[in-house]
Amino acid sequence: MRDSLENINPVVYQKKTERSVLPEDEDENVIDEIDSREVFDLIRNINDPEHPLSLEELHVVDEKNIHVDDKGNEVSVSFTPTIPHCSMATLIGLSIRVKLIRSLPTRFKVTVSIAPGTHDSEQAVNKQLADKERVAAALENTHLLSVVNQCLSTKKSRR
Repeated sequence: MRDSLENINPVVYQKKTERSVLPEDEDENVIDEIDSREVFDLIRNINDPEHPLSLEELHVVDEKNIHVDDKGNEVSVSFTPTIPHCSMATLIGLSIRVKLIRSLPTRFKVTVSIAPGTHDSEQAVNKQLADKERVAAALENTHLLSVVNQCLSTKKSRR
């Protein structure tokens, strides 16, 4: 982690209200397809690597940029870095990918990418995030895995 922040004054957005849990949501006999809101709920509280804020609060993730094909077993998330030259974009994408791989049923193919036109190195970052071998190698790095786990932790304490 560097000592200086790239985006020292990020715009902070209000969080959406949590989805209320209905009785049928808790009924194990009801088949409940996974939808974009459920995926959003999984990733909305991921911590930003630089700020004590969630990806939702920084508007990095938004439900409208999540596409789910439950029958086709595919989940696609595009995210928007707060600045076009964000050096943390790969780490943010990796954190989203890891959270979804850990949370969703294994039948899902998870794709995470930067929203088109929102980052200077969009193609390079997307290539890294799409490469299973690179992702696996990154997660074998204990320091990097520790940083990802901090992003995924529920407490807001910072490094």
